[in-house]
This record gives sequence, structure tokens and C-alpha cells, in this order.
Amino acid sequence: MSADERHRGDRGLRKQVSDRMSILSPTGHLGFTPIERGSFDLGVARRPDAIVADSGSCDIGPQPLGADEHCSPEEWQRHDLELMLVAARRLGVPMIVGSASDTGTDRGVNQYAEIIRDLARRHRLPPFTLGAIYSEVSREELGKRLGSGIRVEGLDGRPDLTPDVLARTDRLVAVMGVAPIIHALDQGADVVIAGRSGDSCLFAAPAIRAGFPEAAAYYLGKVLECASFAAEPFMGKESIIGVVTEDAVTVTAMHPGQRCTVASVASHAMYERANPFFEHVAGGVLDMTDCRYEQADERTTRITGFTFRRDSVYRIKLEGAGKIGERAVSIAGIRDPYTIRHIDQVIAWARGKVRERWGEAGDRYQLHYHVYGRDGVMGPWEPRRASPGHELCLVVEAVAPRWEDAEVICALGTRNLFYARLPEVKGTAGTAALMMDEVLRGKPGYEWTVNHVLPIADPLELSTVKLEVVPA
Repeated sequence: MSADERHRGDRGLRKQVSDRMSILSPTGHLGFTPIERGSFDLGVARRPDAIVADSGSCDIGPQPLGADEHCSPEEWQRHDLELMLVAARRLGVPMIVGSASDTGTDRGVNQYAEIIRDLARRHRLPPFTLGAIYSEVSREELGKRLGSGIRVEGLDGRPDLTPDVLARTDRLVAVMGVAPIIHALDQGADVVIAGRSGDSCLFAAPAIRAGFPEAAAYYLGKVLECASFAAEPFMGKESIIGVVTEDAVTVTAMHPGQRCTVASVASHAMYERANPFFEHVAGGVLDMTDCRYEQADERTTRITGFTFRRDSVYRIKLEGAGKIGERAVSIAGIRDPYTIRHIDQVIAWARGKVRERWGEAGDRYQLHYHVYGRDGVMGPWEPRRASPGHELCLVVEAVAPRWEDAEVICALGTRNLFYARLPEVKGTAGTAALMMDEVLRGKPGYEWTVNHVLPIADPLELSTVKLEVVPA
């Protein structure tokens, strides 16, 4: 089979087994908080053709990937996997989970696979085939490709990847497209646990495999990826069902109090997009420019008009993170109106006292002040920065190679908020208040080092599929 056939799921040799396919999406991030059981059961009662969920995100920052840890409690992950597994096996339909355990590393795939094995034993499920798809990429493998002259192009304004940046990277994953998932299903997998995956690709894969057009399949994935975020009023962790046909997608809210409206579905199409009309995936782009949204019934919206264009060169996204140092955090509050008006001078004073003892910030340390009540959420994009609230919360964050240094720097940068010398301040009262007189140890600080795309000849070449019968 050619790489192009693998990319499209070999649609040229497949026939649609039905004129429609339905997929239940119970959560936008499996395990992050537990799935709401009521709407999930209502969705299962409609007998969907597959139950699919994403379980990872870049939203959680680079630390979980770099440290190879999960940020979601395993109890909640197990809760969600159990709901999906028991329902999927009862219905006899595929269960697909991607970006396993928040980051989609090999550790995450192994963790989820072991949970599936344990749940199968506990529920005495009849034997089924578990497919585990691994997509972690070693630095050595990527280094070889760089050394051979392959360009690894940066995204979002980043420069192309260099060996120096790669050397700062602790862990890498490739964001797989539909091909590895289709490959696992073709080999008989009933349950698929995948490494890092394109969100929409998880849902598009079974639809493309069933013979539906790529455009409709990828739009189905786009609208289902975050579950009830595509409905109104806002309710997280509720289930929705999407139905794909040859030229249309319909999406319906399962919670009785939610509706998938023209406004909610169209706005979700713009969610997390630099450009609201395009969704880039491995091997191509979904174009939503000419989409038409119609209210099919009170809780259902129908979408048509999407198109899909394949890239001339198949490229896959890479994500990587590297450790900067140990992290210390302290919290201070400011209520005095005069101090609030001069908060930048107060912070500058505290930075200066740190600089006197530790030199300029850089490789030796970093010092950050997050000013909540002014621009702590939006930073430089805050349009009302000149109109802060009546009190401010300053989160002081220090990062250094050694925890002991980060702790001292953080304390110095926090306590000197008390001692800032402002021209009209005549005493010590009213400067700053500490929530607690201690420095808190945070998880180590990491940075995104790799947000790039790599050209590959075969959509399967950076993934490995392993199959087993469960229970053994």
C-alpha cells in the first residue's frame, strides 16, 4: 500500500458500509475532570458506532511532557476509561483514546493499556483485541534526520530546529494523523490506546476507514474533539454525538439542558485557531471557509460546505519540552491604592535587590512577577492594564538550576516588595501582605523547545502498533 493510500485510509479500495456513522464524544480531555455519567449514558443508549475521546493537550504546559508525568489523577483517568470500555464492549463498537495520559508518551500508552487490562479482568469482559500505538520520538532519531539535511520547520514564528535546541529537549512526541489509528483498526483492534494524536484525527480515523470523505470526517473530528464545548449553555464534560454522511455532519447535545446551536457549533470551529477557517492536520488542511450551519432541530446543528486539501508533502507535527530548572513560588497581596498605582516601580525595586546579589537574570536564574488583578491572565495583551483592581495578588516565581537557589531568590524577590522606596511613602504600613511566610516548592520549570513539523515519506514511519488479546 502506498503512503498516499495509508494517508487517506485507502478509501479508494473501501466502500461505505452505511450511509451514516455516529460517534459519541464524552469528554474533551479524558481524566482531566471526570466524565458526567448522565449524558454519557444517554449517548450510549443511542447505540453509536464508536466511542472516542482525546486525553491530552498542550494547554497543560510543557512540564508533564518534559518530565514524562501525567497531570490528571489516575483515579479520574480510570473512571473515564472504565465508562468508555464497558459501554463500548457492551455495544460491540470500537473505543479509541488518543494522547494517552495527557501527553501521549510511551509511558502514557503503557499506563492506559495496563488500566484497560485491569478493568477487563475486574468486569470479566469477553476477550477483545487491544491496540497500543506508540509515537514517542528519540532525540537520536530526530538528530539523524537533522544531520542528513532534512529541514524541520518551526511553527508559530519559531526558527527551524537546530541541534542545539534539540540537545535542550528532554522528551519528544510525534502528533500522529489518522493512518496509525486506521492501521490498528484494520488489524482487528477493538480498543485503541494511542500516543500523541491530532485531536480531530481520532474521530476522523474511523469515519475515513468506513469510507466517508476526508472533508466530512475531519470536520466531524473538529466539532467533536472537545465534546460539550460545542454546545450551549456552557457545561463541561457532557457528551455529544456527531453523525457523518457523504456531505454533511450533524452534532447533537446529550445533556437535556444543552443544545448544539448554529452559534455554539460555528464558534467552536474557531476555537484554538490562529485562523478560524483552517484546521491543519498531518498531511493536509480542513477548509471551513464555506461551511453552512443550519439548525436541524432544537438540540442539533447540521453542517455542510467543508473541503479538505492534501499537502504536497506529508508533514507531521513534533512537540518537545526541556527542563529549565527548579521552581519556587511565593504569594503576596497589595491593597494600598498608592502602592497599586506604582506597582511597576515596586517590582523594579524588588528585581533590583535580587540583581545586586545574583547578577542579571539569565542562565543562572529567572524571576517572574504575575500580577493578578491587573494583567495576570492576559499579560501584555490586557486592554485594561491601566485600570487595575482595588487589590492585587502577586505570584512571584523563581527558576534556577538548584532548588536551594530558587528558594532564596524567590524569598528575596518577594520580601523586597515590602521595602520598595516610593517618594510619598512615609512608613511601613500598607505595603504588602504575605499569604504565608514561606516559599512553596513547585514542580520543575520546563519550556517548549520543539513545536515544528517534519516531512516523512510514510505516515506510519514514526509510530508502532502493538496488538494483544485482553484478557490474556
